[in-house]
Amino acid sequence: MSPEVQAFASGFPVTILHAAVSLTILVLGCAAYGFLSPIKEVILIREGSTAATIAFAGAILGLAIPLAVSLTASASLIEIALWGVSLIVVQLLVFRLIDLLLTGIPQRVREGETDAAVLLAAARVGAALVLAAAVAG
Repeated sequence: MSPEVQAFASGFPVTILHAAVSLTILVLGCAAYGFLSPIKEVILIREGSTAATIAFAGAILGLAIPLAVSLTASASLIEIALWGVSLIVVQLLVFRLIDLLLTGIPQRVREGETDAAVLLAAARVGAALVLAAAVAG
């Protein structure tokens, strides 16, 4: 067997395992966000709210970006889990701070204002990029 095939055969299962752990953390983080969010986007999305969809997409990206970068800084499943969970907690706190700083924006999203949702999503993604850069060092 060629070295490339051997490297793939040994590396691919590890890659899948690392991705599975990170995706599980992401799903749990999104569920926690949905539970803690003052907007309750999932309910509004089911009712057809575009604004809630934009805001929730920003939350998903905001949680995923630091997780993705943490994968590059982690060498083991334990590190992935520790970094992943801690980053989700930090990001959820940052999301709450953003909601408090952008006074009235969550209410405007609940009312269906897409411009407010875009601003909220951008703030969340921007915070995620900063957090991701902090992880990358």
